[in-house]
Amino acid sequence: MTDAMTGAPLLTVDNLEVSFPSEAGRVRAVRGVSWRLDQGEVLGIVGESGSGKSVSSLAIMGLLPDRARVSGSIRLLGRELIGLSDKEFATIRGSRVAMVFQDPMSALTPVYPVGDQIAEALRAHDRGRSGSSARNRAVELLDLVGIPNAANAARAFPHEFSGGMRQRVVIAIAIAGDPDLIIADEPTTALDVTVQAQVLDVLATAREVTGAGIVLITHDLGVVAGFADRLMVMYAGRAVETGAVHEVYARPRMPYTLGLLGSVPRLDDDRHRPLVPIAGRPPSLVDLPGGCPFAPRCPLAIEDCRTSEPPLLTVGENRAAACIRADEVAAAQAGAEDVATLAGRIYAAETPSERVAPEVKPRAERDIVLDVRGLAKYFPITKGVFRRQVGEVRAVDGVDLDIVTGETLGLVGESGCGKTTTLLQILELATPEQGSIRLFGEDVAELDRAGRKRLRRNIQVVFQDPIASLDPRMPISDIIAEPLRLHDLPAQRVRARVTELLELVGMSPEHAVRYPSEFSGGQRQRVGIARALALEPKFVVLDEPVSALDVSVQAGVLNLLADLRERLGLSYLFVSHDLSVIRHVADRIAVMYLGRIVEIGAAEELLTAAAHPYTQALLSAVPIPDPVAERARDRIVLVGDRPDPARPPSGCRFRTRCFTYAALTEADRQRCADVVPELREQGQDHRVACHYPKVRAAI
Repeated sequence: MTDAMTGAPLLTVDNLEVSFPSEAGRVRAVRGVSWRLDQGEVLGIVGESGSGKSVSSLAIMGLLPDRARVSGSIRLLGRELIGLSDKEFATIRGSRVAMVFQDPMSALTPVYPVGDQIAEALRAHDRGRSGSSARNRAVELLDLVGIPNAANAARAFPHEFSGGMRQRVVIAIAIAGDPDLIIADEPTTALDVTVQAQVLDVLATAREVTGAGIVLITHDLGVVAGFADRLMVMYAGRAVETGAVHEVYARPRMPYTLGLLGSVPRLDDDRHRPLVPIAGRPPSLVDLPGGCPFAPRCPLAIEDCRTSEPPLLTVGENRAAACIRADEVAAAQAGAEDVATLAGRIYAAETPSERVAPEVKPRAERDIVLDVRGLAKYFPITKGVFRRQVGEVRAVDGVDLDIVTGETLGLVGESGCGKTTTLLQILELATPEQGSIRLFGEDVAELDRAGRKRLRRNIQVVFQDPIASLDPRMPISDIIAEPLRLHDLPAQRVRARVTELLELVGMSPEHAVRYPSEFSGGQRQRVGIARALALEPKFVVLDEPVSALDVSVQAGVLNLLADLRERLGLSYLFVSHDLSVIRHVADRIAVMYLGRIVEIGAAEELLTAAAHPYTQALLSAVPIPDPVAERARDRIVLVGDRPDPARPPSGCRFRTRCFTYAALTEADRQRCADVVPELREQGQDHRVACHYPKVRAAI
């Protein structure tokens, strides 16, 4: 037991229960959760959506709605919080406990400068502080969280900041009152990996400055691996495993934890083995089945598991798991190569040795599916009543890329780099503003209406949000059949094809009569994939197809996409911000920055021998779900935000954030400022747009 564990705890949660009324009955969102947090400690709470992570944090803050029923005990420095009035909670929030929410835009008032909002938080907890003193302290806090030119930034409004900068402002507000406890609820979920790395650094700084304990709620196991001291895994409103982060990641004792770790694609894993999906979905919290809630999805479940729900029992020093077969899981680890291998064996995932790899011709001998040359798309900036053009945003500016039969090209980069605009230009099948797009050898600029309709059969898209892309008023049979009917297939063939497609994506034909709302996120995405495959296309564009899914569901969708590519000979353009996912699915990778490709090549070559500083920073920022590996890495944290695409820097667009540029001589810097770097050969099937490329291990 550590010294911290022997002292008085900062926060103690004992048998916390939270429930809400609903039409179907009472929803037991949190069921008997108990844990403690010590001074200066970081507790990571992970689990699938709906597991009770955020509800438990809102109970601590006293922010649950009036209809919520809360029982148990929450003690902050010995003071009981359950039962306090709003007025009493107001004296605690900010000064004793602060919260960093997932969406910084909704946490900030859009009509006040950010400096005034920080000053307001300061004066709320120190009535004697003058306005000028509060404003000066607000500038100091903005500087502390890494916002450049803090004095001017304090006068800016939230909409003038990027997402990462807004999250820094929220963290500044959170630490303004020098709290004892900071609750960070998915603080990096909506951010790019480079910004995520910056925000985590700011949270670490806040911890050092205030000495506060931190509760980090997230679905990202890589973030927890690098930041937290202890871990609590939640499922169906309960804690099912707890312990030190190093111990839980290395030796999980609960099959659910094992499945979560096996379902995460790892940037440092080059074995290309299938991920481990957790079948099924979490149970309804209105009418929980008897026994262990995870039993219907658990590969180790036996009859005793369905009899009574196992309590959270000690399974080692400062370790606990809610599983009657925890000792057997531990015994199975003795002969396993690693946790992912064990997860694959227990969950009966297909191993690489069991898969029969199809024979693939060399890339040069395969037909070109997509060939993009010099693609550009500019958006005008207008002003005044007469919409006078005063500038332009070069969203895509001279993009070259190609994809051959049976190949997956991963397109990555930060938000706003031009990824989505590029794919929309391709999908539009219209004459581009500049450059050329050839699909299956045909120039889209030369197509007439009939030619476009014919070509659309061979190119389909799967969107990021399955909810938004599926009509909630239509059963999924009609959703999948829609493109077939548009192309005038006979009704009998349509019905047969819908059944084929449902079976192809791992769903039952009986699901055909159900509506999208009756399915989980992963199932809805499978419906979207089925619809995309309805016309037997040869090329599929995938726009962030798994970013909205839990990792356990994400694994099943990624495995499905890989299987379909092999079975049907599909080619993919896979757009994502997650390089771990890209490594798992892509044969080649293209990295975009401010509308241009800065590095492109074979996936393994680019990942292991990245030569562009931006690619290296992206790779360095991707967290690895292994505490030992993650904490041993040399992190590259980019300075500043992405430049305004309406006013990009001259020459190399990345130079304002480039660590290589910062170390150059003045003469070499001038070349970066004056000359736009073109893509040049760096190796076999590897090109980089940098005047001074240098290979650096970033994983």
